[in-house]
Amino acid sequence: MGESPFSIPELTGRAGRWLDPSPTPPEEHTGTVLADRFDWCTWRETYESSAGLRELDAELGTRCAYATDLLADVFLVAYQAEPRLRERAATAPSRLVNHQVVASLLESPEFAELRRETTGDPYAAALAVIAQGAALRRLLEGSSEARERSERAQWARRAADGATSAVAQALRRAVREATEAHGAEGAVEPGAVPAAAAEAVRRAIEAAEAAEAAARRAARDAAQALRAAAPGIRAAARSAAARAARTVRKEAALMRTWGVGPAALERLPFDRRARLAERLRTGRLAQWAELIGRFRRMASGERARKVVDTTGELVGVTLGDDLSRVLPSELAQLGLPELRAVFAARYAAGELMLYDSRGEQSTGRGAVIACVDTSHSMYAAGPGGITREAWAKACALALLDQARHAGRDFVGILFSAAGRLRVHRFPADRPAEIDRVLDFAETFLGGGTSYQSPLSAAGELLAEEFADAARRRGDIVLLTDDDCGVSEEWMREWNEAKGRLGFRVFGVAVGAPRAAEAGSVLESLCDNLRTVEDFTDVHAAADLFRAI
Repeated sequence: MGESPFSIPELTGRAGRWLDPSPTPPEEHTGTVLADRFDWCTWRETYESSAGLRELDAELGTRCAYATDLLADVFLVAYQAEPRLRERAATAPSRLVNHQVVASLLESPEFAELRRETTGDPYAAALAVIAQGAALRRLLEGSSEARERSERAQWARRAADGATSAVAQALRRAVREATEAHGAEGAVEPGAVPAAAAEAVRRAIEAAEAAEAAARRAARDAAQALRAAAPGIRAAARSAAARAARTVRKEAALMRTWGVGPAALERLPFDRRARLAERLRTGRLAQWAELIGRFRRMASGERARKVVDTTGELVGVTLGDDLSRVLPSELAQLGLPELRAVFAARYAAGELMLYDSRGEQSTGRGAVIACVDTSHSMYAAGPGGITREAWAKACALALLDQARHAGRDFVGILFSAAGRLRVHRFPADRPAEIDRVLDFAETFLGGGTSYQSPLSAAGELLAEEFADAARRRGDIVLLTDDDCGVSEEWMREWNEAKGRLGFRVFGVAVGAPRAAEAGSVLESLCDNLRTVEDFTDVHAAADLFRAI
C-alpha cells in the first residue's frame, strides 16, 4: 500500500477552509414577507375559500414554479398592518424575483393607497391579488431571464455546498484509512495517509473550489439580471397596484351603495361575500348602482339638514308650548330651582321659545310603505334612458334607509295586476339583511296595473301596526307609471282608513306625466304628488325625503 507525501495534519490543513466555512450561511426562506402563523393560517384559509386565487395560481404556475409563493407574498403585504420584507440574504436565490416584486409594491404610492382598503380584510386582500393577475402574468414573462439565472444560482450554491460536504467526507475517510493502516501488520509510518485516500481528498478539494467559483459566477449573473429587470418590475408593480386599488375601491363603493358597510362585510363568510359581490356586479343590479347611490345620498343629505326632534326646514324662532321644539336655553331653566316656576308659567301661557320650521307636516311614526309598480310597462326607459323600474326601486331603497334611520318599520310592496303582489317586510328591530334587500330589488312581477291591491295591503299593514303597537301616522309612497281607476266603494273605505289611522300618501308618477295631472286618479289618492322627472333635480325632490 503506497503512502502519500502528506500526513494527516498536513492534509487536514489543506482541506481546512472546506471543513469550517465561516460565517455559517443563513437559512434560505421561500417566502419573502415576514409572517407569523396566524398570518399564514389566514392565507391558507383564504386560498382554500377563493376559487379566483386558485385559478390564478394554476395559470401562473405554468409560467413559474414559484407562483404560489408570489401570490402568498402579495396577499400578505396587502393584508398585514405593518408588512416587513426578509433580508435578501435570507431569501432563497430562486425567490429573489419575488422579493423584488414585493419590494417594488411596498415602494409604490399606489400600493399604499390600496392597503387602506385591504389591511386586515382577507377578502379585500384576495381581491387585490386577483385584480393584479394580468400584471403579475406580464411581470413573470418579462423577468423570465432573471428568474432562470436566480434558479441556476440556487442550484450552483447547492452544488457548492455538496462539494464542501464531500471534502469533509473524503478527509474523514482518509483519516480512518490512515489509522487502520498504521494499526495493521506492516503498517505505514504513523500519521501517513494512504496515497489513494489523499488523492481522493485532493480531487474533492478541487471540485469544491470549482463549484464555489461556479456559484459565485452564477450569483453575479443572477444579480446582474435582476438589476436589469428591476425597472420593469417597478413599473409593472405600480401599474398592478393602481389597477387593484381601482378594483377594490369600486367593489367597496358598490357595497356601500347597497347599504353594506365595512362592519357588515367583515361578518360575512368569504364565500358568501364573494357570491354577494358577484351578484351586485352582474345583471340589472350593477346597472342601477349609480342611480341607487344618488338616491341614498339625497336621502342622507336631507337627514343631515333636519334639526333633531323638529320637522321641515329651520327658519327661525317662535313662541309656543311644543316641548319637542323648545330651545335648549329654555330647557336650561329647569336646572335652576328658582326658574322652574317661570318656565311653568311661560309653558302654560304658550310663550316658550321654539324652533320655527316650514315644510311638510310632522313626520310619521308608523311604518314607511313603498308600493312599487312592476307591471310590464315599467321596463320602458325613463329619464336618462334608465328604466322606470330602476327609478322606482332606487327611490324605494332610499326610503328603506330613511325608515331605518328613523327607527321605523319599512315594507316594500311590489305589485302589478289585481291580486298580484309581493310583500317584503323590514322591521325596525331587525337588521335589513342584504340578501333580502336584493330579493326586493330584483323581483319583477309583470302584467297589468292595479292600485287597489297594493294600497289595500298597505292599509291593512298600518291597521295591524296600530292594533299591535298603537302607532299611527304611517307613510305610503306609491310609485307607478300608470293611471288606473278605483271603485267608489273602495275609495270610501280607503278615506275612512286614512282618517282613522292618520297616514299620508305620497305619489310618484314614473315616466308618465299624465298620471300626475290634476284630476287624475293618482292625484286624488295622494296628499303629495310629483313626477320622477323631479328626481333629476336634487332640490326639487328633496322635500319627499325631508318629509318622511
